[in-house]
Amino acid sequence: MTESISTSHLRNRYLNSGYMELILSLLQQTCVYLVLAYMISKTPLILPLLSISSRLSHKISCYILFSLFCIMGTYFGLQINDAIANTRAMGAVMGGLFGGPVVGFAVGFTGGIHRYSLGGFTDLACAVSTTAEGLIGGLLHVYLVRKNKASQLFNPMVVFSVTLFAEIMQMLILLAVAKPFTQAYALVSDIAAPMIIANSVGAALFMSIIQDRKTIFEKYSATFSRRALTIAERSVGILHGGFNSDNAQKIVRIVYEETNVGAVAITDREKILAFVGIGDEHHIPNTPISSQSTLTAMEKNDIIYLDGKENPYQCSLSADCKLGSALIIPLRAGNEVVGTIKLYEPKLKLFSTINMSMGEGIAQLLSSQILFSNYQQQQTLLTQAEIKLLHAQVNPHFLFNALNTISAVTRREPNKARELIQHLSHFFRSNLKQNINTVKLKDELAHVNAYLTIEKARFTDRLEVEWDIDPLLYEIELPSFTLQPLVENAIKHGISNLLEGGKVKIYSEQYQGNYRVTVEDNAGSYQKPNSDHVGLGMEIVNKRLTNFFGQDSALKIESQPQQFTRMSFIIPKEL
Repeated sequence: MTESISTSHLRNRYLNSGYMELILSLLQQTCVYLVLAYMISKTPLILPLLSISSRLSHKISCYILFSLFCIMGTYFGLQINDAIANTRAMGAVMGGLFGGPVVGFAVGFTGGIHRYSLGGFTDLACAVSTTAEGLIGGLLHVYLVRKNKASQLFNPMVVFSVTLFAEIMQMLILLAVAKPFTQAYALVSDIAAPMIIANSVGAALFMSIIQDRKTIFEKYSATFSRRALTIAERSVGILHGGFNSDNAQKIVRIVYEETNVGAVAITDREKILAFVGIGDEHHIPNTPISSQSTLTAMEKNDIIYLDGKENPYQCSLSADCKLGSALIIPLRAGNEVVGTIKLYEPKLKLFSTINMSMGEGIAQLLSSQILFSNYQQQQTLLTQAEIKLLHAQVNPHFLFNALNTISAVTRREPNKARELIQHLSHFFRSNLKQNINTVKLKDELAHVNAYLTIEKARFTDRLEVEWDIDPLLYEIELPSFTLQPLVENAIKHGISNLLEGGKVKIYSEQYQGNYRVTVEDNAGSYQKPNSDHVGLGMEIVNKRLTNFFGQDSALKIESQPQQFTRMSFIIPKEL
């Protein structure tokens, strides 16, 4: 009896020792996985695992990566009773968790087929169970995504639980499929606990590594985004005033404060526009560019990184300069390189990856601002050209008519002629002043009045003018040279065709909560231009009104033949 108890005790000790050896062996195998996972986390291969995506490229990446882990788990397994104790389940379950049921099935099936090819009495059972494990991971993926709990897929405890469940299911499938049953039962008794523990713990640790990497990546992205948004917010609109030394100084100050680099500089194609930071005593703004690297970056339209080691940075202005590395990025206005922005770090300090990426983003931001500034300048020049075009259209024929009228009046009414000359002088003086973009309505009305006084002298009793403008509108600003073309059009194409009784009314009125200004004649001779009409006067007036006040202020023309023609536009009440 004593001998029997002792034998049983020794057998239990042997079995316990075998369990521990198997558990330790499988955990050692798991450590190999974890080392590989850590190495992968340092490469771009980890990027598909940092998010859950339905993109095909993401699913293919997951399939390839976890299929390899599945196969490796089989190869690194331990031979036990014509079977293999392994960590294959880690690859199958995690493939399903990251890629969904299709990827999980594909990974499990691939790993299962590979195991089936190795033979043994459990080959079919292992193939089926591995495929089932991949599906279990995929089904959990679907469930959590539909419940808007996709973040739980990165929870190590969730991964531990689903792998534990998948391994238990594998053992049950082994018992159900593998033959003979007694041999299958004996195998499961030996490997169940070690495999369940090793695979569950290993999968949880694997996910923990990925989770840590994901957290670091998100913090990195958040820091990058926060700095980028701050720089964008602080610098927006600065370069709209031009790419010059004053504005560049404001920009480098902002970049220097937000990136904490050693120094920041901006150049145009010939000189340093601004410099802030270490070395500012010899990197003086408005001095010629002396760095060949800067000239090369502009010439090649490419980024140059001088890391201070393999590509040394040597200041060309001072041998004692403390700057040791530089990032030189071209600034572009469209396809043309107009300068550079340069970020420096002192010696013995390397560029952080975030600052290198930030530098490229800042360069793109500034390039966009420079391009927009150039666009605004071109728009300003275009507006001025349009105004001058209006002047050129009006002045010649009006001047000839005015001089003829004054010449005729001079003989009969010298005082009247003197008054007309004064009005003509006021009219052209106003034209010269109206090179500016906007004027007050009262100034525009004075300009129109000078014009009409001369025209009334020319038409004598054939022209009558009525004014009814609300004094509240006098101080409102509008595009210069707006009303006079409308009045001239009413006289030239309307009143001039009447033998008598011509009337022009200039008035304002309330309209849908805003003000409407109207120029009306009683000729009613307006005709809609043909499609091939090349006149520009009214088109320019309409364009300038809509650019200044908005589309609701577009020039509106109403006409009834032989009765009236009205040209009106809206002035918004809240300006």
